[in-house]
Amino acid sequence: MSICELARAKVNLSLKVLGRRSDGYHELASLVTFAACGDRVRLSPGTPCRVTVTGPFAGDIVGENLLQRTLVLLHAAAPELRLGAVALEKELPVAAGMGGGSADAAALLRCVRRANPERERCIPWRHLALRLGADVPMCLDGVPAFVSGIGERSLPVAGLPQMYAVLANPRLPLPTSRVFAALAAPPAGPHGRAPAPPTTPSDIESVAAFMRTHGNALEPPAMALLPAVSELKAALAALPGCRIAAMSGSGATCFGLFASAAAARAGAALLAARQPRYWVVAAALAGSRDEASLNSPD
Repeated sequence: MSICELARAKVNLSLKVLGRRSDGYHELASLVTFAACGDRVRLSPGTPCRVTVTGPFAGDIVGENLLQRTLVLLHAAAPELRLGAVALEKELPVAAGMGGGSADAAALLRCVRRANPERERCIPWRHLALRLGADVPMCLDGVPAFVSGIGERSLPVAGLPQMYAVLANPRLPLPTSRVFAALAAPPAGPHGRAPAPPTTPSDIESVAAFMRTHGNALEPPAMALLPAVSELKAALAALPGCRIAAMSGSGATCFGLFASAAAARAGAALLAARQPRYWVVAAALAGSRDEASLNSPD
């Protein structure tokens, strides 16, 4: 029997860049949540290990698929693990600021963990996740968190209000490396202690105020590189019921926040009608009581 996990889209409610480290990575501070939409990763335990990719964005993956590297890493770390064939349904745009590849790898780790319950406490899952990428540990948890360091430190955040989002992408890739290069961040100071987490906003208006205060430092360079990001953010902000619009991660995906599922659905339908070339999805955000009501795994 196969095991399926939803690789949820990452949504950055805020993103500060504290500086560039000597190793080329950047020190960050970000309030992150996850949407109830994403790629689907299916593991068939006991079958020959291989990775197949289908879905509307399958052809956009360039270079080594992170899922193949995940299988290799798992086998090297624990040869006794039951692995198998992996099928990825690629529903999220590539190079889109939603942590798609990291979320896929994290979803496969969860699949393998479920396929090997007797080994669940014996395998250093978070350590393996970090070896696959700085964002993979937070995606492995898949819960709202305050993230710092290069993304490897995550402190779960409880109490975010029930919220819904319209996520949209202009179907234009925006590589993270180009955005950080355009930012030209100054050198980071000594890194060690994580910055203090912010006070958790308790309602959607507080979330919007928090986002206006803290912002996303990567928005200006992303918009300079790809003006469509600015147009997309403005289109989201103009939707009825949208409380605030922002860019996620390094872009080009932007999102608008809504107080109800109905408002988010209506906003997504309106935006898709106005901009048929965009990728548009309405989804509940992690923590919402009915987060599976808009999009859910099979």
